[in-house]
Amino acid sequence: MTKGCTHIAGIQDVTPSAFGCEECLKSGSRWLHLRICRTCGHVGCCDDSPNRHATAHFHTTGHPVIEGYDPPEGWGWCYVDEVLFDLSRRKTPHNGPIPRYY
Repeated sequence: MTKGCTHIAGIQDVTPSAFGCEECLKSGSRWLHLRICRTCGHVGCCDDSPNRHATAHFHTTGHPVIEGYDPPEGWGWCYVDEVLFDLSRRKTPHNGPIPRYY
């Protein structure tokens, strides 16, 4: 599953930036699922959410790898190489309850 990705070796153990999508919490928006950046810990909403903050974070920062975070799902995605891979042994734990809007 990791064939062709040059960024997996650089993923970090991170501290989540917020209890939900950081930008949605600030603006009062809703999200469907959460993604966490495995470079800096930014928590953003998925591409099925209205604001797509996780992808926006990638475009702003260039941080390549996210993890399915709501709940910790055990998979990672590299935006640059468009590769899905297993993070089941390196899931990022929640730092508190995740607000639900759906």
